[in-house]
Amino acid sequence: MPDTRDITIHAARRILVLDGAMGTMIQQSKPDEATYRGDRFAGHKQDVGGNNELLSLTQPDMIRQIHVDFLAAGADILCTNTFGANAISQADYGMEDLVHEMNVESVRLAREAAEAVATPDRPRWVAGGIGPTNQTASISPDVNDPGFRTVTFDQLAEAYGAAARGLIEGGADLILIETIFDTLNAKAAIYAIETLRDEGIAVPPLMISGTITDRSGRTLTGQTPEAFWASVSHARPFSVGLNCALGAGEMRQHVRTLSQVADTRVSAYPNAGLPNEMGGYDETPEQMAEDLGEWAASGLVNIVGGCCGTTPEHIGAIAKAVEGKTPRAIPEKVQRMRLSGLEMFEAGSAA
Repeated sequence: MPDTRDITIHAARRILVLDGAMGTMIQQSKPDEATYRGDRFAGHKQDVGGNNELLSLTQPDMIRQIHVDFLAAGADILCTNTFGANAISQADYGMEDLVHEMNVESVRLAREAAEAVATPDRPRWVAGGIGPTNQTASISPDVNDPGFRTVTFDQLAEAYGAAARGLIEGGADLILIETIFDTLNAKAAIYAIETLRDEGIAVPPLMISGTITDRSGRTLTGQTPEAFWASVSHARPFSVGLNCALGAGEMRQHVRTLSQVADTRVSAYPNAGLPNEMGGYDETPEQMAEDLGEWAASGLVNIVGGCCGTTPEHIGAIAKAVEGKTPRAIPEKVQRMRLSGLEMFEAGSAA
């Protein structure tokens, strides 16, 4: 008998829906410093306001309810509250020693919410989210010293590996390496996760999602979507896609490009439009649903959802827009060597 929770079976039947923006939902509650600290960290020596991942430990009911709300809206896949739950990001708050606990507990909260509504016909899955950290391995922060880096590949790999270990121990169904602006960072994460596999740890399928930082159609470190795929395809991910930075209208052409070269499922979860002057997001659920519904009808996507500014209302509208639409057909693997720098080179292709 096939495993009814096997996500590959369900992904072949329908377009799956990812949830929306954890940070947006947290900020709707307007948490203050005391809320972040809770009783446990009332005496912590540094400010912790803005450390959303800490809320999984101090305000678990808040995080669990956000998951519940996204599930009620129609989400199939919940992303854990772990975007910054890594030692490099947590160093800003002096909380590096909490990384493992943050990841384990965040998966537990999402799992509790998911299992409460899952059925054999419609399981729900938990994707353990790994954000890019606040450091970049490819770009110097000093214009006068192009070779300078604030972090090494090994340091990134160590941080990503520790985060992934916690997510796996917590029981994540998928690992989501997301909002990738520097592919070298992502490769450190992939390396770290493969190292866990070499240790005999059962690693769940990988989702990989990059971010196009502006209308140039390139990542922050200059790669095109095709080059990005060539750089990470060795990981054999369950899906590859794009998220954040752009609204749906600006992201479509880049999702289309990725869908033409990737021999795996394609995911897309854009922002609710471009940020306005106040840093907010103005695109309505109806506007996003119209765009993503058209992507689905055009055969571009297998997984859709929302990033910054998206609420359960956005996810609900998107879920309805893609309901009943056929997921993108996964093309056969191209049997030619592909290399990548800033752009992709395919050996044997026409010049």
